[in-house]
Amino acid sequence: MRRARNAEPRFYVKPASTGIELLRTYVIGDLQGCAHETAVLLNRIEEDAGGPARVLFVGDLINRGPASLDALRRVAALVRAGVSEALLGNHDLHLLAVAAGAQKTARSDTLDAILAAPDRADLIDWLRQRPLAMMAEGHLLVHAGVAPQWDAAQTMALAGEVEAVLRGPGWIDFLRGMYGNEPARWDDGLRGIARLRCIVNALTRMRLCAPDGTMDFKEKESAGAPPGSSLLPWFDLARRRSLGTTVVFGHWSALGLLLREDVVGLDSGCVWGGKLTALCLNDRSLLQVDCPEYKEPGKQKG
Repeated sequence: MRRARNAEPRFYVKPASTGIELLRTYVIGDLQGCAHETAVLLNRIEEDAGGPARVLFVGDLINRGPASLDALRRVAALVRAGVSEALLGNHDLHLLAVAAGAQKTARSDTLDAILAAPDRADLIDWLRQRPLAMMAEGHLLVHAGVAPQWDAAQTMALAGEVEAVLRGPGWIDFLRGMYGNEPARWDDGLRGIARLRCIVNALTRMRLCAPDGTMDFKEKESAGAPPGSSLLPWFDLARRRSLGTTVVFGHWSALGLLLREDVVGLDSGCVWGGKLTALCLNDRSLLQVDCPEYKEPGKQKG
């Protein structure tokens, strides 16, 4: 009997030793607490793959949407089952900071259900174990961007530096020092919290850069730089060192879906009344789910 379309999705892991064809790999853009749309898209992925699938999330699992707790629990269950992985986005890091007492909640946050949940401690511990970058099917996945000074290998190594701190005993101290826009340009000589903050800002907040690679954090609501500005989307800097690797990212809802040979943007504005998008890395096919407008577009974007 064919199961209901919106029923709980089922994913399985194929044993690596069988030699069976590798699972199809799908990457999903920013969920931002839209749990129902996530469930619908996961079901469509299962149908599209014809069975098992590997599902990756580019971060911002929670916040702004109506069901952040449900979304977080769903993704955590998939990752724990060994069939998924999820990157940390800026909203996910914000939740960690709020839960640790290192930052206050913002007016637009929808984190209360997570903070009051009986499994809060377990979810927070799971979340701080997540990566900030990963490689999949020859693609480099990040939440926001890759500093133009980094190639794929350096991106993975620098993400690993932050991951080690988040997973270690000093994670709360790190979160207290994580906020801020400086330094805005990467330098290999950076040390301490300044180095970690610059890595986090590039991987989870960056959109536009000056030609010399200095990151800009003022422009959030447009698909490009203001008129007369020399700023460019980070992926359009001519000399960025990651050009040899296709980068898949989210974070930039005003930009919307972007499909290029060298770069893929998957934040199609789910929480803003757009779509939740999944890209199959094996053949570049797309799956999308229409979303209601949970948040009115405006100065809340980020």
